[in-house]
Amino acid sequence: MTMTILDAVGNTPVVEIQQMNPNPGVRMFAKLEYMNPGGSIKDRAALYMIQAGEASGRLTKEKTVIEATSGNTGIGLAMVCAVKGFRLALTMAENASEERKRILKARGAKIILTPKHLGSDGAIEEAYRLARENPEKYFITDQYNNPANWQAHYHTTGPEIMAQVPEKPASVVASVGTSGTLMGLSRYFREHSP
Repeated sequence: MTMTILDAVGNTPVVEIQQMNPNPGVRMFAKLEYMNPGGSIKDRAALYMIQAGEASGRLTKEKTVIEATSGNTGIGLAMVCAVKGFRLALTMAENASEERKRILKARGAKIILTPKHLGSDGAIEEAYRLARENPEKYFITDQYNNPANWQAHYHTTGPEIMAQVPEKPASVVASVGTSGTLMGLSRYFREHSP
């Protein structure tokens, strides 16, 4: 069996929050997604989107993966693409942090900067434009619309939480970006913990 860094994605620990809990009658837990190898929950979606592209046959070694990112999804994709041998191009606003740009370049990604006044919308549109105009060259992961984004959390994050906490959760809280995490978790918990 060959192990890669991708085998370390997921199965992150859960800890109980006691000191900061304002209501001692309610147990609170935090899932430590920063312990994924790329440092965020976005590693899960990156891996699932690339695997889905491979399974569909739309992602081949001849194509470059392209995505708009402000950082964490790009870091996850850079890690997955490096391990699997895919080229990666990332669009981002020119005012993205220099730290993110350096991390992504160090992981092998080609950075395509878009005008800062267009923000993340400009980066998203540029990724769509390049993929649309060059379908033979690019495979767009499209984190905003790709069902593999939410499926990553339905199939991994949700079951992990259910197995790791001592009681069925009454509520689950997550931040919203593409909404993939919340969509996957809400679907999972609606079915398994109504």
